[in-house]
Amino acid sequence: MSQRLPQQTMTLDVDLTALGLSAAQQHLYQSLVVDGGGTERVLAERWGRTHGEVHAVLRSLRDLGLVEVSTFQGDPPLWFPTAPDVALQGLLNSRRHDLSLAETSVAKLTEIFRQDVNHADVGDLVEVALGAEAVRGRFLQLELGARDEVLSFVDAQPVAVGPEDNQAEQQALDRGVGFRVVIERGALEDAATAGEARDALGANALIRTVDKVPTKLLVIDRAVAMAPLSVRGYDAAAVVIRAPSLVRSLVTLFEAVWAGGVPVVLGPERGVDEGSAPGPDSLDAALLSLMLSGLTDEAVGRQLRMSGRTVQRRLKALMALTGSTTRLQLGWEASERGWVTRRPGT
Repeated sequence: MSQRLPQQTMTLDVDLTALGLSAAQQHLYQSLVVDGGGTERVLAERWGRTHGEVHAVLRSLRDLGLVEVSTFQGDPPLWFPTAPDVALQGLLNSRRHDLSLAETSVAKLTEIFRQDVNHADVGDLVEVALGAEAVRGRFLQLELGARDEVLSFVDAQPVAVGPEDNQAEQQALDRGVGFRVVIERGALEDAATAGEARDALGANALIRTVDKVPTKLLVIDRAVAMAPLSVRGYDAAAVVIRAPSLVRSLVTLFEAVWAGGVPVVLGPERGVDEGSAPGPDSLDAALLSLMLSGLTDEAVGRQLRMSGRTVQRRLKALMALTGSTTRLQLGWEASERGWVTRRPGT
């Protein structure tokens, strides 16, 4: 019996790994759905794998109820996909049930862990992480567990977790977790930190800058906090705090520093809102924000990928537009005209 041999399986933007399918299982099932059924020989040629590999994957898909096989006298067996809304929905329901059980178990364990806080040992309320690897692991674990809000101080000297290491932040942003970050001004001159800040702003994080943050700090859901320690003999150390009164104090500290920070805009895509009065383009709005953050012309140029001379030229044009004679006056005019966000309290 002749079989259709497509040149290449259509690429679909699907991901079934969350249902427990391996990459091989997903690829073969997708091929069957898109290109139709076939014999093991046809499927092997279509996929570019050996007959034995296809045979093994088909058997595993059959065990999951994702494929069916038809046999005709004298012909090789034909394999067909089970309808996705039938086969995959069953797997999805099973996974949902498993996740529900896991969530219930986590809640029970958390209740046991936190019960009788007033009589708990110090070790239940304060945990110490020693060494860069332990600090990094705990930091990322906390961010991955964030559900609602992350508050953070970032200084200019990362020790255990650099911008390039922090994939957990982007995952939390993708889940819709709110981020408010205060960055030390000097940190914005680092390309990696500025790049991470730009990505975070693109995901609707809120960022402000100050001359110097009082300490590194991470607060997750206002329930647990992490701050650095200085311990002899270790390149890095941190304390994880669950004591409610201590966490509340750190949140109060964060809010005080946040209130005095300058809002940051990084990148031309973060321009003024539509409908505002005529003013600078989005690139000039970013330039003004960085200037008001206290960065030098050279640092502003590095962030916006332009020379220091171009920064100065654009600032002079903005001064002419506003009738300003000094940069201080330009900053005031920009704030009054709504080109940049005011510093809170001014």
